[in-house]
Amino acid sequence: MFSGIVQNKTPLSVESEKTQLKTLSISLTPKQLDGLEIGASIALNGVCLTVTKIHAEKAYFDVMMETLSVTNLGAIPTGGLVNTERAAKFGDDIGGHAMSGHVASTVEVVAIERPENNCILWFSLLPEQRKYIFKKGFVGLNGCSLTIGDVLEDRFNVYLIPETLEVTTFGEMEVGDKVNLEYDAQTQAIVDTLERMRQAGQL
Repeated sequence: MFSGIVQNKTPLSVESEKTQLKTLSISLTPKQLDGLEIGASIALNGVCLTVTKIHAEKAYFDVMMETLSVTNLGAIPTGGLVNTERAAKFGDDIGGHAMSGHVASTVEVVAIERPENNCILWFSLLPEQRKYIFKKGFVGLNGCSLTIGDVLEDRFNVYLIPETLEVTTFGEMEVGDKVNLEYDAQTQAIVDTLERMRQAGQL
C-alpha cells in the first residue's frame, strides 16, 4: 500500500530492453535505502514495482508487457524523471489516501493554467473513466494523491501547490504528456456495486 505522498522525483535508467520486458533502475536516497530488501515494493509514477536487485545505492525492477502497455513507464527514456515512493509501513502517516499502485490507465495533459501562485492541470477523460471521477473526490496521478477539482464531460483538473510542483514531476509537465491514473478504490467499489445492482434490477 502507498500513501500517495511522493517522496522525491528521480532520473530513471533503462538498464536493458527485451521483447515485452524492460529492466529499469533508480537511485535511492539514504532514507529510501534504509531496510530495503529484494522483494520490497516501490512505486514509480504510481506503479507498484518489485525490487529485483539492490546495488550501489540503486534499486532495479523488471517491468513486463501488461505494465508497459497500460502505464507510461514504457515511454520514459533514460534520464526521464519519475515520482518515487516506498511502500507504507504499519504506523506510517497516510497523508494522502490509500493507494494500491495498480494503475488503471493513462490520461493526457490537455491544458495547463498558471494563475499567480497556482498551477491547474487539465487531463483528458474517456467515457469509461468518467464514472469514477467526481468533483472533490480522490485520484492518483503519477503516484500523487490529489483532490479532483472541476469535472467536465471530457476532462478534469487538479490544483497543485508549489510544494507538489517542487517535489514531483508535475512542475515539468507539458501538454500532451501521459500520466498514470489510479482510481480511488472506495469510489470504484461503490460505483461498480451500484452498476451491478442496476443491471440485476435491484435498484
